[in-house]
Amino acid sequence: MLQSKKNTVLILYLIALCLIGPLIFWLSYRGGRGGQQANQPSINGLFNPANKNPALQKRISLGNKVLVTADNSPDKQAGVQAFAARDFPTAAAKFNSALQVNRNDPEAWVYLENASAVAISNTIKIGVSIPIGGNLNVAREILRGVAQAQYEVNHSGGIGGKLIQVQIANDDNNPIIAKQIAAEFVKDPDILAVVGHNSSDASLAAAPIYQKGGMVMISPTSVARNLGGVGRFIFRTTPNTRAIADALASYVVRTARKTRVAICADSQAEASRSFQEEFTSSVFENGGHVTSTPCDFAAANFNPSEIPSQAVSDGAEALLLAPAVNRIGQAIEVAQANHSRTTLFGSHTMYTFDTLQQGQANVNTMVLSVPWHPSIFPNSDFVTNAKRFWGGAGNWRTALSYDAAMAVFTGLKSGANREQLQKALSNSGFMFKGATGIVRFLPSGDRQESGTLVRVQPGRYSGTGYDFAPLPSSVDTSIQ
Repeated sequence: MLQSKKNTVLILYLIALCLIGPLIFWLSYRGGRGGQQANQPSINGLFNPANKNPALQKRISLGNKVLVTADNSPDKQAGVQAFAARDFPTAAAKFNSALQVNRNDPEAWVYLENASAVAISNTIKIGVSIPIGGNLNVAREILRGVAQAQYEVNHSGGIGGKLIQVQIANDDNNPIIAKQIAAEFVKDPDILAVVGHNSSDASLAAAPIYQKGGMVMISPTSVARNLGGVGRFIFRTTPNTRAIADALASYVVRTARKTRVAICADSQAEASRSFQEEFTSSVFENGGHVTSTPCDFAAANFNPSEIPSQAVSDGAEALLLAPAVNRIGQAIEVAQANHSRTTLFGSHTMYTFDTLQQGQANVNTMVLSVPWHPSIFPNSDFVTNAKRFWGGAGNWRTALSYDAAMAVFTGLKSGANREQLQKALSNSGFMFKGATGIVRFLPSGDRQESGTLVRVQPGRYSGTGYDFAPLPSSVDTSIQ
């Protein structure tokens, strides 16, 4: 009788949610779950402040605090307050209302799913670490991929009948904070895996902690070559720097016929250094030459206005911009000072909204090498669903974050614990069709993929007047 009353209460909660005005797609899996009990143990640690670092807890949320304050609203704030009070039906309703005003808020999508899941189902929890205070747009891009994967899995019945919760952490792309967050995730027995981190420096700092703690980490965006082989629990869905740099270097020398290239990189960022070294090697292999032009985004005396003149003086015909993600603004300043004196090229980090918005005509025709572009898979389920969710197909960070989350969810079908997940991902037969094609991992944890070339050109898609468009040779519409 008591169980029947509990079931009735849960069903009434769900009916109340339906009357508030659910979002698109949101009702697709609600039917038939009202009789399952809430999984309170999965959130006990979050609301028990004992032995926790208060400063660090401000950076971590399952739904009880707003981390992306730029996307806050009265409904969203009411949602986190209800979540903190364990009133999950009210929390879900408030997050639902917030999304009807701003449907592109991935944090609200995650919290909506978290609240809904804990109210009606046993759950499986993963973590995601993003650089909210380091690069907000990049953080949103990554979180959109994870949110979309969470939604699709939950609305398909979950994993073994259990729905997915995602705990969000903000590491600011700071290696020290990334290590603290990694230690916190490892200590939580309910978290089975982590999607992250963004920058290679953050991932390299955190990876040994995950490895020692026996927790799978899958980075969707860290390309530094030395991340591969850190340990058997460390994976990534992005190609490494060699694959991305090779594609661009070959184009620069053989297609664009620019044989003397100057490089701007960041001596303090591992991904930037890796890209510079791999690109330099590949340019020489293709018959080109890299000038000795000094251009270090991390230098104390860095002066963007002097770089193009120095490059031309050194005989450079082209200039490669390969900044760390937190120094994209400095790279744009170099582009603005260039005045078409050299042909501009960019690493994958330059694929950002800021590049288009701030660079404008100064970056027009710049060619970049990136891990993915939606035009390669124009009819894929991911692209179709992304357009329905976010109003657009998204970029490579969203796609690869989706693949990282889906790799975790696919692997957990073989066994819902940390060790079984690692074994599943490492199995030579593991594969699934993701946003970026077939996803499988090498013994090093890397993927064997190549870069895709895109060019900045006038367009209306981004709203800035310029878009990233694939070079004709990069598009293969036969691939699905």
